[in-house]
Parts: sequence; structure tokens; C-alpha cells
Amino acid sequence: MKKTLTILLSITITLGILLSACQTTTAIEEPEIAVDVSNVQSGCVAEYEVAVDYFPNKAQVEYAQGFRIEYYSNYKVLTVLQPWSGAEEPFSYVLVQCGTPAPENTDGALVVEVPIQSIVTMSTTYYPHLESFGKMDTLVGVDDTTYAYNETVQALASEGKIAIVGGGAGGGAVNVEALLDLGPDVIMTSASGIPDYDSHPKLIEAGLPVVINADYLENTPLGRAEWGKFIAAFYNLEAEAETLFSEVASRYEALTALTDGVSEKPSVFTNTDFQGSWYVPGGQSYAALLLKDAGASYFWADDSGTGSIPLSFEEVFDTAKEADFWLNVGFASDLSGLLAMDERYTEFKAFQTGNVFNYNKRANMNGGMDYFESGVANPDLILADLIAIFHPELLPEHEFVYYQQIQ
Repeated sequence: MKKTLTILLSITITLGILLSACQTTTAIEEPEIAVDVSNVQSGCVAEYEVAVDYFPNKAQVEYAQGFRIEYYSNYKVLTVLQPWSGAEEPFSYVLVQCGTPAPENTDGALVVEVPIQSIVTMSTTYYPHLESFGKMDTLVGVDDTTYAYNETVQALASEGKIAIVGGGAGGGAVNVEALLDLGPDVIMTSASGIPDYDSHPKLIEAGLPVVINADYLENTPLGRAEWGKFIAAFYNLEAEAETLFSEVASRYEALTALTDGVSEKPSVFTNTDFQGSWYVPGGQSYAALLLKDAGASYFWADDSGTGSIPLSFEEVFDTAKEADFWLNVGFASDLSGLLAMDERYTEFKAFQTGNVFNYNKRANMNGGMDYFESGVANPDLILADLIAIFHPELLPEHEFVYYQQIQ
């Protein structure tokens, strides 16, 4: 009996092993669906396949704190985490690949088919990204060109090839009717949260496709530049944006490495008095971080603020009268123009030694400065200018792009 049980047990174990082996070797693999998604950058999908990832090139957000991108098979969700300072709710946008269905539940978010074919921009900081992506031909309208430096934008405006819709720095309310006639795929704008200044509520009420871009709230130079990826997502150009930004970030970090070991850091202060208040950058602001990375000693570097600090003339003078350098003097194009603003400026050491630099080397006839335009997308070029000012020995062959010494 024991022998019979032993034989039966042996047969059972053997059969179990054989069955297990058969199950392992005969597992059915799901066939891959080969679909060409190369045309998603230029047009619509002809035949939608549920299992296909229509966005193989995905953006990775590394430095920017104000937005995120979430990818799904045929749509992506862009979320602006803080549309304006103090905003309590984020804004989300569902970008659906043209030719494929939108998700059923979008929670009231704006749905945009991508790649977009037309855009209206309400800020000059978007121009350099459109230009670098080769998408200036999709620009059909701008808020204003008074302070725009970009030559392509100026040419298109003068030839009547783009509409001027108002609501910009040149003054005037936004022309809702003109925008309705244009029918752009996207109107990209910034917001302050102040109803008297913002145009987006009126545009949204009119049913226009408004997208809030909050690049200006980023405190770090690379964080601000990375918003190019936000714009690229509307064109399915994430791969191009990743490459361009990676190059900028690499150059920026290589430049900061140059100043890491400097033993002497020249002192610097910025800006000018305006109607009784002298606004200096907070110690954790965009401008202050650029000065730090350039190897300068900024007087208010220990301040924890990311905005501006309002001071009196006397407070700035008591702190910075012996400063080595004075930067960012607004619309002053020469020392006499600076002196015309306030005769007391002659009492600063930097004025007396001529160490006054301004970011107006590239400016249009109305004073619009490219520093605030293409400079946002190219902080490495700004940083190189600053290093050449404070530590010329580190970049002996540097040619200034945005800054110049005013005479």
C-alpha cells in the first residue's frame, strides 16, 4: 500500500512540474500595434487606435515650480499650479491629439486640440520660444507691439499680417470682437489677479480659448526659461523643447561653476528711485539669484523675499553708497540721463567710477528691451554678461548681448 501511494505521489508531482513548464513556455504575449505617430506634430490622426501612445516624446519639468504636465495615451493635461500670486485654485488645460476623442470628464478644463495652428500672445516673453520652435507663422495676433523687440513681430505688424488686439503695455482695452473674428486656437496671456488689469475673465466669458501662462512668477532663471516646454506642449514639440532647454541649462550651470571658486565678490546694487520709492529685488528673487550666480555680493542677498523691497533713497544710499557696481537703471541710456533723474546719484561711488551698467543694449525705438523678452528664454546669455561685468578675467573674449556700460 505504501509503495502504491509513493508511486501515485511521484506521478502527481511529475505531472505538476510538466504542467507548470507548459504554462511558462506557452504564455501568450500581447501583439504590439505598430502605428506611425510621426505626423502628430503637423496634423491629425487618420485612424485612432486606443492602445497607441500618441505622445512618445514627453517633457520632464525639472526647475519650474508653476506648472506640470501629465501624459495619457492620446491627451495630456497641463496644470498651472499658481496662475497668479495668491491664486487659490490652479488652472488646467486638456490637450487632445487631433483626430482622437477627448476624455469624457474634463472637470470644466479648457479642451484644446493639438497641435494648434494659430495663437494670439499677450506677452513678449512667448516670442523667443515660438521663434526657436519655428512657429512664428502660427502667430495671428498680439496685444501690442510698442515695447516688442522681436524683429519678426514688428515686421508682421507693420505689414498687417498679425492683428493688434489691445490689452497690452501700450494701453487700451482688449478687443474681444477682434479676437472672436480671428478665432485663434489659443490666446496665451498672463494674469495678476487684479480685475482692473486682467483681460482673461472677459475673454473666458466670451467663450474664447484662454490659456494662462505664469512664467513671470518663477524665481529662478532656469525655472522661468523652462516654460518654453509649456508652450511646446501645444505644438507637440516636447522633444525640441527638451533639447533646447537642456542646452541652455548646461551652459548656465557651466557658467555658475566658473564663479563658484571666486574669492573676491564685488558689491552691487540695482534699480533707481521712482516717485519716492526705490524698489530693490528681494534676496530670493530672479534678479538677486542671477547676481549671486554671477559671483557678485548683493546687499540684500540675506532677505528671504522673492518680490521687491520698497526703500527710501536714504536707505539705499546708506547701504550702497560705496558699492562697486550699479546695474539696471531703467530707461537711462547714459550717465547724464541718469543724473537728470536725480542729482544725488552723483554721490554713489559706482557713478563716480563709471561702473554703471544697464540691460538696454538691445532696445527698440520706444525703449522696449530684449532683456525682458528673449532674455527670459536665454538666462545663460544674461549670466555670461553679468560675469563679464563682475569678473572679466573669467570671460576675456565675451561679447555683451543685453548689457552695456553707460557713459
